[in-house]
Order: sequence, then structure tokens, then C-alpha cells
Amino acid sequence: MSVVVTASEPGWIGLFSGLSERQFRKLVGVVRRRGGGAPTGGRPWSLPLEDRILLVAAYWRTNLTMRQLGPLFGISKSAADRVIDDIAPLLALAPVRRRHPAGTVLIVDGTLVLTRDRSVAASSKNYRYSTNHQVVIDANTRLVVAAGRPLPGNRHDARAYRESGVDRAVRNAPVLGDGGYRGTPALIPHWPRKDRPLTREQEADNIVHRRARARVEHAFSRMKTFKILRDCRLRGDGVHQAILGIARLHNLALAG
Repeated sequence: MSVVVTASEPGWIGLFSGLSERQFRKLVGVVRRRGGGAPTGGRPWSLPLEDRILLVAAYWRTNLTMRQLGPLFGISKSAADRVIDDIAPLLALAPVRRRHPAGTVLIVDGTLVLTRDRSVAASSKNYRYSTNHQVVIDANTRLVVAAGRPLPGNRHDARAYRESGVDRAVRNAPVLGDGGYRGTPALIPHWPRKDRPLTREQEADNIVHRRARARVEHAFSRMKTFKILRDCRLRGDGVHQAILGIARLHNLALAG
């Protein structure tokens, strides 16, 4: 079967990865430096590295089954599955290992991803089995700074903030969160009480806070154009690798 989709045609790159040709080449360089171009010692790859990366992006974007995806790239179902297992971890957003520059403000929020692997998911407020993903963005650049380990979807954000590991990624900068982060170091809106209504200044603060936090919702909206984050069939670390890889694609697309 002849190859239908290939990274040698820029139109496919934009459709499936959301990146320009230049941005995609930069991504290929990152994966190659991480060992993605090296032989595995087993059966040789039937696709070049660029096409293998595009296949993973296409899988995340469309959420097609391997039986549907493989023929689009001219390979078998099992070969497509093998490509995803090999390349997806190499696309992951790197963890933060440095102090944030002075003046950096971060925003944290959780999002639910429908996940069929019940060993990592739980029935949540949407009444479906989901995982809770804590994501942190830079308020100024809107780039994803960190994405925590997935937790069962019934896990409260305040608890997930600590257990997912994102608290370690943000400890050097102020972090904005919504009311679900009470009891954490995150800066949350002023909370009214029966005997103490909010002052005008506090209400004004909340408006500014709410407008800033909307940026993380915009990030979620962009990331969830990748359909795998709407119904993930992957098992084990698959959903975590998907959200980290999509976060890298999101950052590359924003950075220009």
C-alpha cells in the first residue's frame, strides 16, 4: 500500500500537529537528540523519523484506532502501535529544573480527561471514568510549564495539586488558582462570609484574578482539539504521555 500521509508534504504537518513546517523540524530535532533516530536493535523502521512523529501527532489529533491509522501511513496496525510506544515518550514536555525568572506569575488548574483504563481513572463529577490532570501555565506567555501525573478523576484539585507533583514545579513563583485550591500555597479569590461580605476592592481583585485564570482555560481548549484528551483509550502511562506531548506541541505552536 502506498503512503497516503507523509511529513514531506507540509499540509499534513499543519493538519495533524498544528505546527508550521519550521516548528515541526524543530520538534524533529528535539526527538532526534533524545534518541528517536537511533536504531532500536530490532526490526528496522519502515517510516522515517519525521513520519513517525507525524503519526503520533495524528493519533493524538484524531483518536483513530490503530487499524484505521496504520493504512493512512502505509504501515500495519502493529507497526503503528509500535511507533506510538517508541516516539510518544520522546515528545513529552521536559520537567522544570530551574528557578522561574523574577516577575513570573503562574496559573494552575485541573482538567478531566475521559480515560478507559480504570486502573488510573475513577468516576468523577461528569459521571464518567476520568483522570484529573493538573496543568500549570505561565500567565504572560501562556506556555505550559508543567503537567502533573494523572490522578483519579474524583480527586479534589487541592489534593491533586500536591499528589500530582506540580507543586514542586511551581514552588519558586506565585501561583493563581481558583477556589478549589484552598489550603494550598496557591493565591485564590477572596471568599465571602455570611458576616463579612466582600468589599469593592476585594470584588475588583476577584475580577482581575478571574480574567487572569481564564488563560489556563484557553490553554485547555487548545489542547483538547487533540481528540485523545476527550476519550483516551491508552492504558498505563499513555494518557500522561499524551498530555505531556500535546503540551509540547501547544508550546511550540505558541512560541512561533
